[in-house]
Amino acid sequence: MKGTRFLIVDDDTEDQELFIDAVKEVDPTIECVSVYNGEEALDFLKKDPSVLPDYIFMDLNMPVLNGIQCLAEIKKTQTLHHIPVCIYTTSNWSKNEEETRKLGANHFFTKPVRFNEICKYISTILNSFPVSRS
Repeated sequence: MKGTRFLIVDDDTEDQELFIDAVKEVDPTIECVSVYNGEEALDFLKKDPSVLPDYIFMDLNMPVLNGIQCLAEIKKTQTLHHIPVCIYTTSNWSKNEEETRKLGANHFFTKPVRFNEICKYISTILNSFPVSRS
């Protein structure tokens, strides 16, 4: 049985590293895969169905393919639409939250400054959307 896997989609390597550190603090058994934009995320997601993540954490503002475009593609793809997508961004603009929720995002969260806030967010997501194992 595979463990829990997160896909982190963010073009900021420091934010990626901080998020991964927080994940490891919450649960060291979670595997984290990170990519730098929506196009890389879709390539990863469509490449091998046996390594699909249990959760996707995605920034909005990225080059090549932004988070909104990537979210729309994920939610209209039959093999991917069931994966919970959590928007994790510096944007706190309510229009972004409204748009991503309409597209199927499960959660919208403005990136916190403090490490313990990131850990709390990850715990909340894990409790809100538990992974179902067949």
